[in-house]
Amino acid sequence: MIKLDDWAEIRYLHSTGKHSKREIARLVGVSRDTVDRATVVAEHLSDHVARTRAEPGCISFSVASTVDPMVWQVDECFQDSSALKAHQDRVAGSDWGRVTAGIERRYAIHGL
Repeated sequence: MIKLDDWAEIRYLHSTGKHSKREIARLVGVSRDTVDRATVVAEHLSDHVARTRAEPGCISFSVASTVDPMVWQVDECFQDSSALKAHQDRVAGSDWGRVTAGIERRYAIHGL
């Protein structure tokens, strides 16, 4: 598991745009795979959020980091089950779905 300090440093170095992922891995002392895992969400999240919020039937959608650098809190509300299904179908075929396919998801659906 990636350490919180390493994750924060990777995210910071990546956000400056001054370092390649290879260089970040060398500077932090982690593997390139670790850098990829730490940055994949940051690289694609804003587009995913914007696309989701623009979907018909999306009432609300928010994503927040937690104390665990590899866990995100996602709260989403859709008008009905067909809007949720359309969202899941879109995500499955999107860049977000492709690059985050290896990330475990645990969720509960309420009220449908």
